[in-house]
Amino acid sequence: MLIPIDNAILDRTAAQAETSPRRRMIHRYHEHLDAVQRMLNAIEPDSYIMPHKHEDPDKVEVFIALRGRALVASFTGTGEVTGCVEISPNGPNYGTEIPPRTWHAILALEPGTVLYEVLEGPYQEITHKTFGTTFAPAAEATAGGLAWLRSKLAAYL
Repeated sequence: MLIPIDNAILDRTAAQAETSPRRRMIHRYHEHLDAVQRMLNAIEPDSYIMPHKHEDPDKVEVFIALRGRALVASFTGTGEVTGCVEISPNGPNYGTEIPPRTWHAILALEPGTVLYEVLEGPYQEITHKTFGTTFAPAAEATAGGLAWLRSKLAAYL
């Protein structure tokens, strides 16, 4: 059976992100043990996504913009920005691929931003992500984390 990714599911996921305390929402198309993780990732501009990487095991991650605009940034292990790609369904960059072991974070630039995310699986909570706790504010420090991330990405905003 084909599973459409249409305006109705984008609207629903974006609305859930808007009312979520974390200001983002995932709509999964996969089971946790699937070899390929596929999901919609709706992110509001005031959501802080702490820098992290996927390395146990190594995993490639891809983001494709379906709505809105987002910055996808890469970092050194000390928190210095090494690259940044703005993605949008209007281009010129529609998406980006993140190599394994690359510190990265995402910042939504418009309300209602929805990305299609693909990540190698299977998902195992304990080893899924390594967080940049030595250089970035904790995920729970939303306001401080968002201010830190925006200051790091100021040259790209």
